[in-house]
Amino acid sequence: MNEILDYVKALSDPVRLQIVGLLSQENATRQQIAARLNLSPRDSLTHLGFLESIGVISQADGVFALNEDKLATIGKEKLFGEAKKFTPSDELDETSKKILRDFLNPDGTIRQVPEQKKIGPILGYLIQNFEFDKTYAEREVNAIIKRFNEDTAGLRRDLVDAGLLARESDGSKYWRARNGS
Repeated sequence: MNEILDYVKALSDPVRLQIVGLLSQENATRQQIAARLNLSPRDSLTHLGFLESIGVISQADGVFALNEDKLATIGKEKLFGEAKKFTPSDELDETSKKILRDFLNPDGTIRQVPEQKKIGPILGYLIQNFEFDKTYAEREVNAIIKRFNEDTAGLRRDLVDAGLLARESDGSKYWRARNGS
């Protein structure tokens, strides 16, 4: 239900609709978007952050782009009930499959973060959303994790502790670790 509300909130706000419209024509930086839509830096950051957190837009090297496939998928899944059902990979062992079925919702979001001894399969599932050879700002890591669960800080820390994500000591950059799954 929260995802439906986020989607409706994203597209019912006139400024967010203008941002989506602008990015449907061309990619742009936050400064370009703020200037074209006459937004304050704070307002542009708030609106872009929200759209990014639900996956409608993405950012690479400070340039925002519309994720048209995600926008269409969210519309179909959330408004028309055509959601894909999560099914654990056949390559996983039975214990991992059971943990994923127990702790994930049918849409693949994390219903509940399990205790440490059962978190491995959840982290393995989550890390698949990060690309190798790409660095992420903490905000980008949080946006990816937030699509699955609200506990972005805890899951981010768990990914780092498990060696699946690596980070700079100051937390300014994250990347998918090669030695992780």
